[in-house]
Amino acid sequence: MADTELSTQTGGYDVDMFVDTPDYDLICTICQGVLRCPVRAACHHIFCKKCILQWLKRQETCPCCRKPINPSLIFVMFKLSKSIGRMKIKCKNEIRGCAETFPLSEQYCHTMSCLYELIQCPYQGCRAQLLRRDLDTHARHCEHWRQPCHMGCGTILSHSTQAQHNCYKQLRQEYEARQRNHRAIATALQRKMKRMQSTMAHMKRQIGLICEGLEVMDEQPEGEEDDPGENSSSDTRNINC
Repeated sequence: MADTELSTQTGGYDVDMFVDTPDYDLICTICQGVLRCPVRAACHHIFCKKCILQWLKRQETCPCCRKPINPSLIFVMFKLSKSIGRMKIKCKNEIRGCAETFPLSEQYCHTMSCLYELIQCPYQGCRAQLLRRDLDTHARHCEHWRQPCHMGCGTILSHSTQAQHNCYKQLRQEYEARQRNHRAIATALQRKMKRMQSTMAHMKRQIGLICEGLEVMDEQPEGEEDDPGENSSSDTRNINC
């Protein structure tokens, strides 16, 4: 018989969720639930895949016949898994009023649309939990309700602003705000261009002055050295005089 502690940690499907009582052959010896992803060991005993893998971490023997089990010789039983998937189950929200039954394989799809599923209010800031069927009623009074305008103007509305909202007025205000913003940007660009033009004009004047200075330096003759012979003849004439 399976270890009690182990069976509380793992498990197949709850037997009570099925419309008809499952056959004994479909019950996992370890968890006592209906087989989930059934696998067969070499000794032909069948278990839930998760159950037997956890069991083998503690002891590598079959929980039924105590024969050694090689984990690499465990085979998934796909046909049996499909057969179990076709078995009818009751909705987990039966206690809240859902009376629907459906194949086990459709459980996830049903849960995503079940009107008796307990869900969190989708509006940010609201902590209310309610049945999916009550969501529309709750939304009409939820103070955290927020939705974009259904006319497509993009405004996020609340219950307090929805009644006074006017798309034309809103769009007009946004247009005027953008126009003011564009004018402010254009004015700032114009001021920047004027500063740049002023800076460029100043640079041109400085460059002109530098060029004029260079031209004046080029026009000045280099200092000529005195001829020694010319000076001596002049001195001789002076002496003779």
